[in-house]
Amino acid sequence: MTATADAHATPTSPVRVSGTIRYWAAAKAAAGLPEERYRAATLAELLAEVRLRHAERPQLLRVLGVCSYLVDGDPVGGRDHAAVELAEGWTVEALPPFAGG
Repeated sequence: MTATADAHATPTSPVRVSGTIRYWAAAKAAAGLPEERYRAATLAELLAEVRLRHAERPQLLRVLGVCSYLVDGDPVGGRDHAAVELAEGWTVEALPPFAGG
């Protein structure tokens, strides 16, 4: 391996992994499906992929902007989505706000 290749292969480089994004309530209705597969390194990358994949569904794009997210069961909260790394096989839950909850 060359020095240039070594410089780009760092242990902290995010790796794209496969998993499932599950949509709930208004997100499910707007997506037109309950879940789908993704391939992404971070939550931000996953959401960009979903927005691109569903560009013809403006309601879904709006709902995703107000969703709370669980990544493998853990709440994301106010963390930067670009800093939330994903692991192989994880499920991301998109939870829109809903009344009575």
